Amino acid sequence: MLLTLYKSALRPIEIKALLKLKIKGSAYSPSKEPLEELALKLNDRDFCYAALGKVSRSFSVVIQQLPPALKDAVCVFYLVLRALDTVEDDMSIPLEQKLPMLVDFYKASNEEGFSLSGIGDHDDYTTLLENYPKVYRMLKTLKPESQDTIIEITRRMGWGMADFAKREVVTIEDFDFYCHYVAGLVGIGLTRLFVAYNPNSIDLENKNGIANSMGLFLQKTNIIRDYHEDLYSDRTFWPKEIWNEHVDALDHLAKAPKDEKSLATLNHMIVDALQHIPDCLQYLSGVRDEKIFRFTAVPQIMAIATLSKLYNNPEVLTGVVKVRKGLAAKLMLYIITMNDVYKYFEKGIRQIEKKNKPGTPYLQETDKILKELKELLRTKSFRSS
Repeated sequence: MLLTLYKSALRPIEIKALLKLKIKGSAYSPSKEPLEELALKLNDRDFCYAALGKVSRSFSVVIQQLPPALKDAVCVFYLVLRALDTVEDDMSIPLEQKLPMLVDFYKASNEEGFSLSGIGDHDDYTTLLENYPKVYRMLKTLKPESQDTIIEITRRMGWGMADFAKREVVTIEDFDFYCHYVAGLVGIGLTRLFVAYNPNSIDLENKNGIANSMGLFLQKTNIIRDYHEDLYSDRTFWPKEIWNEHVDALDHLAKAPKDEKSLATLNHMIVDALQHIPDCLQYLSGVRDEKIFRFTAVPQIMAIATLSKLYNNPEVLTGVVKVRKGLAAKLMLYIITMNDVYKYFEKGIRQIEKKNKPGTPYLQETDKILKELKELLRTKSFRSS
């Protein structure tokens, strides 16, 4: 906590937010007892929210600030997909066993007695799968249209995960498809849940197209940030079409992080992610419900802040680079408007622009997209997807 406060020392509002979140967040936080022990004593609903607090970290606070009916649906949606992600992420499962588990997860997870034991690279994930019947029973309390959305998105995601478990991410098109399956579908599913809760909550014509971009922007940011961890966990998602333009092997970036070719690869990946910003801003500009707006805006703001920190930064190629927790706390607790979103994106773009000085690898391509984004933010003229 002291290190977190130190990082926000010159930003009093962030320190205030951190302290306020610590107090307010305690109302949403599960017991410090292990989730395995909580599962023995909590009812289905309390277990789901305890699990949410364990596996989604600080963003569980934002989820739990949603209106009650929507909050339950989003909580269950998150846990179902977290359980599916746990199967995908467990690299100890032989491929011949994992493929049918992924493809059929939506069927099994819609059966009351379904659970899995001993799967997951984290104790809380393992406990979630072992106590999955509690999630199933919570799912069955939701409105039929919400249940249908969750099961349908899980089906499509499981199929996509199985497809990419059999092959590498080679082309940029592959990369977009993979991110669609694991994150774009989340954006589409959440949008359906929002509309089921309140048909007037989002005023957009092409909801699915730009909802998909919302997910791609977040997922690509995470994949860039997690390069080092994924590289040594036998799971890499950087498309060969990008990295092979600059280096012969993806691990070259970790071995020579300050090399011009390594930084060119990193910056190329970031430029690819930045292309989704117009759709993201268009989506957010169409959200009419204040709580849904906060829920959708906070991750997007954190993503542009993360990308601006990662740009041309060799540290991400050898370890973990994170945005200040104080910023996240401020976003979670204080009212955010669309004008605030514009300001945060403008700030992120300025920070990237400041780093993109003469001699920076991939300079011209970065400069081109930054100019386009600056003009977009100046005119607020969103393109249709």
